[in-house]
Amino acid sequence: MPGMFFSANTKELKGTSHSLLDDKTAKRRPKTFGMDMKAYLRSMIPHLESGMKPSKSKDILSADEVIQWSQSLGKLLANQTGQNVFGKFLKSEFSEENIEFWLACEDYKKTDSGLLHCKAEKIYKAFVHSDAAKQINIDFRTRESTAKKIKAATPTCFDEAQKIIYTLMEKDSYPRFLKSDIYLNLLNDLQADSLK
Repeated sequence: MPGMFFSANTKELKGTSHSLLDDKTAKRRPKTFGMDMKAYLRSMIPHLESGMKPSKSKDILSADEVIQWSQSLGKLLANQTGQNVFGKFLKSEFSEENIEFWLACEDYKKTDSGLLHCKAEKIYKAFVHSDAAKQINIDFRTRESTAKKIKAATPTCFDEAQKIIYTLMEKDSYPRFLKSDIYLNLLNDLQADSLK
């Protein structure tokens, strides 16, 4: 009797950790993404909540750093918090596989030579293979070329695909990110906080 399983009213279920209910609630309230992002960023930037002025500490993000993100995608990706914020933005656009692949490639380049082949296979299966769950948007020739290169894995075997994804992010997602509420609200909050 399927009706018996779902007989509880939704007010009772809201207190539980029922994943189906959570998924439906999240789908019904996409406007809360901005508030959730703001809460997330505030947790990463302690001085916003405490009213402290930005210090020279590497743990605290400054308005100047966030302004530098607008100079180039490279400057944004060179900053750990920038990667996180941009990743959240890409997730909101359903294209987080791009930054995940780019970061996986950066990590791959630092891999010991004995582990290259294993790690190359994982990255290929996760992002490049035509049946990959997080398939990146690259052309057939690049996909085939990458498949050949990982057979004799080197630190540069994903460079061609990574460059395509970087260019895609730079020309497509990055300009939208700079105009997004996520970026502009963070920048405004940090600038207002620096005036305190």
